Amino acid sequence: MITFESDYTTGCCPEILSRLVETNLEQVSGYGKDKYCQSAEEKIKKVCNAPDAQVEFIVGGTQTNQTIIAAMLQRYQGVIAAKTGHIACHEAGAIEYSGHKVIELPQVLGKLKASDVRNCLEIFYKDESHDHMVFPGMVYISHPTEYGTLYSLKELTELSQVCHDYDIPLFMDGARLGYGLMSKTTDVTIQDIARLTDVFYIGGTKVGALCGEAVVFTHGNRPEHFVTMKKQNGSLLAKGRLLGIQFDTLFTDDLYFKIAKHAIDMAERLKGIIEKKNIPFFLESPTNQQFVVLENKRMEELKKQVGFNFWETIDEDHTAVRFATCWSTTAEDLDFLENIL
Repeated sequence: MITFESDYTTGCCPEILSRLVETNLEQVSGYGKDKYCQSAEEKIKKVCNAPDAQVEFIVGGTQTNQTIIAAMLQRYQGVIAAKTGHIACHEAGAIEYSGHKVIELPQVLGKLKASDVRNCLEIFYKDESHDHMVFPGMVYISHPTEYGTLYSLKELTELSQVCHDYDIPLFMDGARLGYGLMSKTTDVTIQDIARLTDVFYIGGTKVGALCGEAVVFTHGNRPEHFVTMKKQNGSLLAKGRLLGIQFDTLFTDDLYFKIAKHAIDMAERLKGIIEKKNIPFFLESPTNQQFVVLENKRMEELKKQVGFNFWETIDEDHTAVRFATCWSTTAEDLDFLENIL
């Protein structure tokens, strides 16, 4: 049995495990005040070409999304997101639980259009009763999206301009950011993201780490008392060194980008196998998530030996499913899948 169910089904890359063992008996300060978190922060600021940035480490994606949104919004504000955005459909209501509504807009291949965001904001402020409504106080996007698709530099620039015009932050969920940055089709760099967003995070959980996300407040705009709010939300790790060591390792010798590129290379090979087997794609994805349409009988047989993720029902005989490669996917895994198919 092998699995392509997600990109966090294995532990962590060997380099991280080795560093954790090597430093295990060191005694350092807690709550992110250790030398490893400080070193990781400097390396991330350098790779982002953002000397004024502030970096915070949080244990997981849901905690990160909830904590950032709760910290940056006023109590009367909500967050704009695509209807298929992670915070809209896969966070178990965590954002609403913190007291902030997710304002859903239509999506195009998982992405928000700048024109739709601008229209939403224009309509809101033209409504004379808007004081009785939830104020749109932030725009949330993910890169890659839930559909594995990517924003182009033009699309990201346009979204950034809308947010700038209305003086609201643009927040990018980067849970799978490495796979987006190393896609063969992207024209967006991490420096572009640091320049055009107000806050984004670099996903570790899905890109080689045991756990953890690195939040980057790009322009020295970290909310006041952010550590306190992390603690209130249960997202502050006492042994912050565990996150610092992992990100310090990931951003040494370009490891983060190398392992992400490997996942993209494996995804390209996976696409070739799917095409060779004449299996239709649900949509075109340039990243590590590949979506295909399977006949239900074939899907049930495949389940017995290969793990993958249900996506959505197409009709009574067909289902869209997702296969995800990751930093640890091997050529042997793909050979096995090809033989089974």
